[in-house]
Amino acid sequence: MEQIADLHIHSKYSRACSRDLNLENIDRTCCTKGIDIIATGDFTFPDWFEGIKNELTPYKNLSVIPAQAGIPVNSNKNQDSRLRGNDRKGSDSALYILKNAKDEKVKFILSTELALIYKKNDRCRRIHIVVMAPNIESVQELNNYLDKKYNIRSDGRPILGMSAEELVKLCLSIHPKFLIYPAHIWTPWFAVFGSKSGFDSMEECFGEYTKDIYAYETGLSSDPEMNWRVSALDKLTLLSNSDAHSLPNLAREANVFDLKNITYDEIYEVIKYKNTKIQKYKNGSFLNYTIEFYPEEGMYHFDGHRDCGISFEPTETKKHKGICPVCKKPLVIGVMNRVEELADRGASIKPEGASDFRKLVELDKIIAESLGIKARSSKKVQLEYNNLINNLGSELNILLKKDLEDIKKVTTPEIAEGIRRVRNGELNIKPGFDGQYGEIKIFKDEEKESGQLKLI
Repeated sequence: MEQIADLHIHSKYSRACSRDLNLENIDRTCCTKGIDIIATGDFTFPDWFEGIKNELTPYKNLSVIPAQAGIPVNSNKNQDSRLRGNDRKGSDSALYILKNAKDEKVKFILSTELALIYKKNDRCRRIHIVVMAPNIESVQELNNYLDKKYNIRSDGRPILGMSAEELVKLCLSIHPKFLIYPAHIWTPWFAVFGSKSGFDSMEECFGEYTKDIYAYETGLSSDPEMNWRVSALDKLTLLSNSDAHSLPNLAREANVFDLKNITYDEIYEVIKYKNTKIQKYKNGSFLNYTIEFYPEEGMYHFDGHRDCGISFEPTETKKHKGICPVCKKPLVIGVMNRVEELADRGASIKPEGASDFRKLVELDKIIAESLGIKARSSKKVQLEYNNLINNLGSELNILLKKDLEDIKKVTTPEIAEGIRRVRNGELNIKPGFDGQYGEIKIFKDEEKESGQLKLI
């Protein structure tokens, strides 16, 4: 069964995040977007974790046959038939649903992002790590430990003064099915390969625990083709997540799994063993493709200085020897440049067994530009967004699958054309740099007339 999963988001308790990010709103937005599995985010924050415990309940996947899981078949049909986890406490691995949800479409997976700041090899390291947990009990034990040594009460994404090796060791000592992997691996300031405080290899970062790292997250400023240029990443599962700080940004990047059993264990195994459409998990489950942001739209795609208005591609940065021509200070080296530095392959080479990907622009952004409106949150944009959802189904279904002729029947020709162009990559993009998002234009200036879009 196809399951669209966004495994890294934030809650209302994280800095610079929307106050609307509560579990009920996340659940509702996932239904509208077409997201099947969503991260809880921020499970180390005490108030948010209390909400997780009180507002969510384990999802009972009745498609799992107990005998297959090594569990005696009970004649009681109400018996929970989920796969047992590998928990030393004997507790199940689980996905969760909202207690008052109208159906069980949206499943929550326990996930958070941790910021590690520490010194290694005489350099200060700042990296962000995604941690996914198999059950509530494991999160509780992790939180209890962290609360004694670090401040986990000031922010949903806490800053911990521990190394990546220490974090992996700690998590796996609590439960062997914690899934730990580096977030947005290329961004300059807080990433494993970041130009400002990162490393040049996974081994340099994770040491003896590199063998326990099964995945990495591309981040908004890189796409699979960029990551394929580094052969050392071939053995890991490429994941793309939204890192959403607001409801509209949920699933701007996501992962599309084909799962025979919708369980935490199944997701864990598919990721661990890098199972794709070519090399499937033992029962046929696999990661089909990822949903990608256009990387040029990411905040750190190019090099530059935002305050000075300087944006360079790598060749231009090299000409200027990495120095800003305006302020004469070092440029912030972006993702594209850093990929070039570590790459050992040319472009357009797809590693054997790699998953496919599809690039999207969010539907409300397409509507806004088609209507000539800047704010995607405007009333007119939202009215048309709701019209499309009510008539055609979820946002991701519209963007990925819905026939264009069906779309044309319920909306304007300009919006339908915008969706077509996004699907085909017919865009004009000004790349982002130094913390500033890039600009995507679907329509050229000459196609606009007196504030109204006129296709030529």
